[in-house]
Amino acid sequence: MSPVLHNAALITAVGAAWYTVAITAAAVTAVAARSADRRRDAREVLKVLVRRHAR
Repeated sequence: MSPVLHNAALITAVGAAWYTVAITAAAVTAVAARSADRRRDAREVLKVLVRRHAR
């Protein structure tokens, strides 16, 4: 595999991992936050992240 393809694959994998972490953090916050405002905000962020990914 050429170095360019290897680096592109590595960048894609790291980006996917960070996206997964962001989705998981938003989902956990949407369920476990103490205040209703934080839960609502986390749900809105989760909607944006999931909607953007589905395109």
